[in-house]
Amino acid sequence: MTLSRYLSRYLSVTKPGIIFGNLISVIGGFLLASQGNIDPVLFLATVTGLSLVVASGCALNNCIDRDIDGKMQRTRNRVTVTGAISPRAAAAHGVVLGLAGFGLLAWYTNAVAVTFAAAGFVIYVGVYSLYMKRNSVYGTLVGSLSGAVPPVVGYCAVSNEFDAGAAILLTMFSLWQMPHSYAIAIFRYADYKAANIPVLPVAKGISAAKRQIVLYIVAFAVATAMLGLQGYAGYDYLAVAGATTLWWLGMALSGYKRATDDRVWARKVFLFSIVTITALSVMMAVDFQVPPSAFAG
Repeated sequence: MTLSRYLSRYLSVTKPGIIFGNLISVIGGFLLASQGNIDPVLFLATVTGLSLVVASGCALNNCIDRDIDGKMQRTRNRVTVTGAISPRAAAAHGVVLGLAGFGLLAWYTNAVAVTFAAAGFVIYVGVYSLYMKRNSVYGTLVGSLSGAVPPVVGYCAVSNEFDAGAAILLTMFSLWQMPHSYAIAIFRYADYKAANIPVLPVAKGISAAKRQIVLYIVAFAVATAMLGLQGYAGYDYLAVAGATTLWWLGMALSGYKRATDDRVWARKVFLFSIVTITALSVMMAVDFQVPPSAFAG
């Protein structure tokens, strides 16, 4: 086996796509809190440390999920399923990545950022992967909390406190996770059903999932607006937030048309969810404002 193939297996077990998505959001949170005054060492340590923690969680998740991954077409070729990497090796890889990530965060950031990183890790690996994903329709809701942690870690690494801005970010990204995940569950319905995973479309039906997608997008739109209305981001951010969330909502509502192909529709909703959260992460990074509360001290 060549070295590149050997290394690619260990890279694949960390789910690079998920790492990249979280990288965008942690940078957005960091730059929002920095307000143009960027500490390059802190930035590099936060981004690298959080990315290693996410990679660790993904590697351990792959170990835990290898039985159900083998039943799903999308995941049946993962290295932990095929045996290209043993469960012990993947778990050890995850532990090493986690120790390195938490070590960087603990050394360079602060207790608030580390606490949120640890909470997200425990929720994802312990609560979600080990139990909720397999046993409860509310697994997606629990998992959304861990998915919302990266921008909060980035923000708190700079602010050293969990203030209103951090609370809005946590709410925003938690709410975003729900329609994003339900859309995946609809167009991957057969996979989740085959693996007996009780996601909402499987447990309650696709119609119930469609209603929840619309409601969560509305709640998400309100939360995104709050970042601007509370003075953390400017009018450009608000314009992009309004345009993307309204378009996303319109796309979600189009799922009620009689001739809709649910799988095609859900894939479009999923893809635009990525466009939406990426656009907002970029805008809050470049159109930051100094909130009125910052002048109070």
